[in-house]
Amino acid sequence: MEKKFNNPLQTLDGSDRAFVEAKKLSTIWFNTGTLCNIACKNCYIESSPTNDRLSYLSFAEVKQFIDEAIEKKLGTHEIGFTGGEPFMNKEVLTMIDYSLSKGFKTLVLTNAMKPMLNRKEALLKINHPNLTIRVSIDHYEKEKHEKIRGQNTYDVMMQGLQWLNKNQFNYALATRLLWDEDEDHVRKNFNNFIKANHLQLDAYSKKQLVTFAEMDEKQDTPEITTACWKILNKNPDEIMCSSSRMIVKKKNNVKPSVIACTLLPYDQSFDLGDSLAGSLKKIYLNHPHCSKFCVLGGSSCS
Repeated sequence: MEKKFNNPLQTLDGSDRAFVEAKKLSTIWFNTGTLCNIACKNCYIESSPTNDRLSYLSFAEVKQFIDEAIEKKLGTHEIGFTGGEPFMNKEVLTMIDYSLSKGFKTLVLTNAMKPMLNRKEALLKINHPNLTIRVSIDHYEKEKHEKIRGQNTYDVMMQGLQWLNKNQFNYALATRLLWDEDEDHVRKNFNNFIKANHLQLDAYSKKQLVTFAEMDEKQDTPEITTACWKILNKNPDEIMCSSSRMIVKKKNNVKPSVIACTLLPYDQSFDLGDSLAGSLKKIYLNHPHCSKFCVLGGSSCS
C-alpha cells in the first residue's frame, strides 16, 4: 500500500508536489555535532551524551563555508550555530568569533547549562552587538521543563540565563508548543516569567521569544501540492529552505555536507552535496516536517 511522502515529485493523490527554490542563502546553519550534555524527550535531532551521528565540525570546515558564502556572494547575512549543544565543541568560540569578524549576525542555540557556563570567560571576550544567544526552555514552569529535559536541568539553565542577562548579552528564548496551550497563552505566561526573573526580554516579540510547532512524525499531516500555495495564501519564498542551508558532518564522512533543512539532518534525500553554491536547487517538500512545521506551522529556525 502506497503511503504519503513517498514520491518526491507527486503526492499520494497524483498531484504535483510543492517545491521551494533558493535564490540566495540569507542564513547558513552549522550543526557543530549532535553530542549534548542532556537527552531531551522529542529532540528532533535525537541529541544526547552518546549520539555522535553528526561529528564535531572543525573551525577549518566552518571557515571554508563562510568564505564560500562571501566569495560567491550568496546573500548571507546570518550565521547560526546549533547542535547537539554547540558549547561542547572545543572550537565553537573560534567559529563564533570568525563569523562576527566577517560582519555576520551570529546566532547560537544553547541549553545555557554547564557547557556554556564552563566557557564564560572566553564567551565574555567575544561578546558583540551582532551576537545573540538563544536559550531553549520547554516551559516557563520548572516541572514541565524538566519533564522534557530531565531532572536538575531547570535551575542550571536559569543560572545560565541570569548570567547572560547580567553580562548584557543579546539573548532570546525558544520554546515549543507542547502543552495544548495556544500562543497567546504561552506569551502571556512567559511575560510573567520574564518579569519575575528580571530579564531584559519582550515576550511578545517573535524574535525574543520564538515558539515552535511540535514535530511529531506519528501525527497525520497533509501533503503540500503546488496548488496549496494559493489556497493557503503562502509564498514559497517564506519557507525556511528557500533561504537557508545547514552544514553537517556525518559520522565517518570525510567532508561535511550541505543539508536543505535544519530539521532533516539524517535524510539522504535532503543532502545537497558539499558546496553551498551547488545547493541552490529545487527542494521538493517530501517530508511531514515540511508540511507540519514549515508550511502549516509557519515556523522557522532563524
